Amino acid sequence: MSWFSPRPVLIPDILTWNQEYLRDKPAVIIDDQIISWSDFGAGTARFANALSDAGLGKGDRVVILMKNSYEMAEAMFGVIRAGCVAVPLNVSITDDAVAGMAVNSNAKAIVASGEHVHRVEALRDRIDAMLIAPDSPFDGWTDYATMRDAASDATPTVEISADDECNIIYSSGTTGLPKGIVHDHAGRAAWGSDLAVSLRYHSGARNLCNLGLFSNITWVGILATFFAQGAIVISRRFTVEDCLETIEKHRVTHTAMVPLQFQKILEHSDFAKYDLSSLDACMCCGSPLAPALKKTLAERWPGDFIELYGLTEGLVTILSPEDMPEKLESVGQPCPGQRIAILDDNDHVLPAGQVGEIVGLCGFTMAGYHANDAANEEATWTHPSGERWLRTGDIGKLDEDGFLYLVDRKKDLIISGGQNIYPADIEAAMIEHDAVSEVAVIGIPHEKWGETPLAVVVPAEGATETPDRLTGWVNARVGKQQRVADTVLIDELPRNPNGKILKRELRRHYADALRHA
Repeated sequence: MSWFSPRPVLIPDILTWNQEYLRDKPAVIIDDQIISWSDFGAGTARFANALSDAGLGKGDRVVILMKNSYEMAEAMFGVIRAGCVAVPLNVSITDDAVAGMAVNSNAKAIVASGEHVHRVEALRDRIDAMLIAPDSPFDGWTDYATMRDAASDATPTVEISADDECNIIYSSGTTGLPKGIVHDHAGRAAWGSDLAVSLRYHSGARNLCNLGLFSNITWVGILATFFAQGAIVISRRFTVEDCLETIEKHRVTHTAMVPLQFQKILEHSDFAKYDLSSLDACMCCGSPLAPALKKTLAERWPGDFIELYGLTEGLVTILSPEDMPEKLESVGQPCPGQRIAILDDNDHVLPAGQVGEIVGLCGFTMAGYHANDAANEEATWTHPSGERWLRTGDIGKLDEDGFLYLVDRKKDLIISGGQNIYPADIEAAMIEHDAVSEVAVIGIPHEKWGETPLAVVVPAEGATETPDRLTGWVNARVGKQQRVADTVLIDELPRNPNGKILKRELRRHYADALRHA
């Protein structure tokens, strides 16, 4: 029995500690502005206390629909320090999806910025929440800075427990009910502390965030940075030139990007002209990394290059630079403390070398899908010991050394430029057209994006609509990242004896057609 009773160190504790002990050291860098830990800590505390003053309490959900900015970082972590639940939304989703996720999460407040203020304003009849913005021209909104600055900068006193909800990150979607991935405080603290070690963060880290701050990829880097007592460098948007200039100017040491970003940077004519010597360790994730590109990055990218395979739901493997030459085609080994197994179709564990579904257990698996017991059951495999492991839906194999190799992806998921695209959302939009009898959306190879959606349509009887017109019609009704590259018309969709559409056959057929075109 322990003499003392230690409590877990959670994100609010790290923010308080960094504010107290790091003081004038940088916490956030954006443009030419450097915000110290004292100021960032005070700002997040003020916004946390402002939310409490406004009547929001522990467990209340706060949607954040903002472009990359200092205010977005301050708001996200102010929400967390208030004991509320941060719900950052992908800014490229449709207005219907924004409303659906706000309602599904039972949001008590929405913080929006820029053009997204106008989007939320147009949805006010569908959303019952307090509206907050740094720049709203509309009545009925609370000014962010005024609200924050009127509150105390004292450390928030709300008691936060390890199993309290920290955030909900939604799978992208435009129709139907998307899955809200819930992380509790214990899990999020483990994300930060475990990956700070695996991704080689340190107290001098300056981590470049040039994906949306809503992305779990970005959250991984931010949490690892904060737990290591470093600073984040926020880019308002990604361009190759801005990325290279920012690394050189602010002596960036770490970043997390998707393969397409790394590819564009390497292909830039001025890549070699920039001083990137400050880079210590950079991580690539979000979509499959072709072995040829991986090899080039290992050879040309400054510092340590690390590949990560993982899910927002949890479970991570790391391919370190030391293992990369010998295990180039793998996605690495599980992080320390994690366990991975491969299951056959009957949920029996397979030996090394056999292909099946990847399942795993780790210290930062999600708490579950929000208000979706059916999805939670579907995502669970019960180990013979009684432990509940996460089903990834991905297909892979392990070698004798415990390195994971991906064989196939989630059965329907399309990953384009690091963004998850769910075909069912596009299909639900496309089927609304009178000329469409049936539709299946699949991912086909794309040189730049990795994959891009293709709509395979069985026309309604007597329909005369052209593929180009169908493409334009559906693209006007889905999110920017969900737009299909093309539409093809066929007489019949391939199905198995039970009537299930065989998307794997479609992917194989159209991938082969492209290769031989």
